Amino acid sequence: MLQFKLVLLGDSSVGKSSIVHRFVKDSFDELRESTIGAAFLSQTIKIKAEEQEEDVVIKFEIWDTAGQERYKSLAPMYYRNANAALVVYDLTQKDSLVKARSWVEELKNKVGDEDLVIFLVGNKLDLCEGEEDLRAVDTSEAKAYAEEQNLLFTEVSAKTGQGVKEVFRSIGEKLYASKKDEILAKKNRELGNRVNNSVDINAQRPSTNDTTTCCS
Repeated sequence: MLQFKLVLLGDSSVGKSSIVHRFVKDSFDELRESTIGAAFLSQTIKIKAEEQEEDVVIKFEIWDTAGQERYKSLAPMYYRNANAALVVYDLTQKDSLVKARSWVEELKNKVGDEDLVIFLVGNKLDLCEGEEDLRAVDTSEAKAYAEEQNLLFTEVSAKTGQGVKEVFRSIGEKLYASKKDEILAKKNRELGNRVNNSVDINAQRPSTNDTTTCCS
């Protein structure tokens, strides 16, 4: 099993906690209260790997941070040493994308993006389908920004579950791909050690031609 630390960042009320609970518990609470400080949850998924006979099990340790400005100073404590980050904005709130951009900039400056998978996620897609006048952030705008910054990108609905599981699966596949060579090298070393330490049973048996044995 592979274990990765994942953090959620974004403005207050964009639905970070709802996304996590949809993923972990497959539930949605219309009256969910704002997170205070941060909340911790964990969940495992399985992904296919061509070079592995069995599915790869990945465990996410998830830190869901508060979006209120007064808690922003605590964020570095949670995104430090993270392997992946979900930066969430609200499709119906233009300012929330501005805040998301600032989180991306902070992550790149303080954590770096060489070993960090950053996924830009627009939430509340259910409110926009059939009600385009409620949409405040065009898909093309957010997608162009994500491509410019080399981010993964999608739009989801925590309420209906649309796209949520795919987000975490994509992150898992991306993280596994980045660690694949290291993982396979470790497995090969372990296999080599087992072979070198094995005992040749035949070599331990007395020869029938040995006149010193009791059976001569």
